[in-house]
Amino acid sequence: MKPARFDYERPRELGAALALLAGDNVTTKVLAGGQSLGPLLNLRLVQPDIVVDITAIPEMIRVEEEADHLVLGACITHADIEDGRVPDVTNGAMRDVAAGIAYRAVRNRGTIGGSLTSADPSADWVSALAALGAEVILRGATGTRTLPVEDYVVGALETSLGTGELLETVRIPRLSKAARWAYVKKCRKTGEFAHAIGAVLVDPERNVWRAVIGATESRPIVAADARELFGGRGDAAALNTFDARIADRILINAGMSDALDRQIHVVALRRAVAQAAETALQ
Repeated sequence: MKPARFDYERPRELGAALALLAGDNVTTKVLAGGQSLGPLLNLRLVQPDIVVDITAIPEMIRVEEEADHLVLGACITHADIEDGRVPDVTNGAMRDVAAGIAYRAVRNRGTIGGSLTSADPSADWVSALAALGAEVILRGATGTRTLPVEDYVVGALETSLGTGELLETVRIPRLSKAARWAYVKKCRKTGEFAHAIGAVLVDPERNVWRAVIGATESRPIVAADARELFGGRGDAAALNTFDARIADRILINAGMSDALDRQIHVVALRRAVAQAAETALQ
């Protein structure tokens, strides 16, 4: 299959891109890396009037290191992160996640903003950035909005992106040197989307205790204060007291009724916790 006919625009200013998206009488699609949009176009599952390529807009490829955050434009690629072409404020966490995404050809083109906006529940950045406590900045004709990643992704293939808005940048918190992190995903083979994801971030210096269960049928399940999973303890040694029953209850409360499915997800989270605990002992 080949795409249906469409017009192609590659604006070099953010305002010009937003103007194209604001058109009332045309259907537009935004192109960043194209790893998701390309197949959809070829299969004619989407048939836009205009494809707006945002990769030439400076705001979309910016990299800015702030005191407490790293700001990445939405068109920063997975390979940019994997290869260290952007600063690392996560003690290697983001580089490890990026290196495990699909295949190198995909990582060369795929973008962090495109991954989030595609909102596939099994995609790596959806869960990993939620676990890191990252935020997205959305830009529209009326200004900007800032949302936590877990509030941006509201369901399977669904975001809170409004009409005429773009995901402009992603803000990732700077982890302390004492932070403990692990990310585990279960796939049938390398390069496939995950069937279960577990991620945990423990950063006592910043009073951060986050756990994420991802690759569900909807958005990631985020425990913003995960100390309940560790008997309520608030020290690094608490990682050795993971309570799988609490994790199972969280899944039940989130609507996951299949016991086998819950077990697979609990195991992924338990392995992430175990990896983080091993890091704490080094």
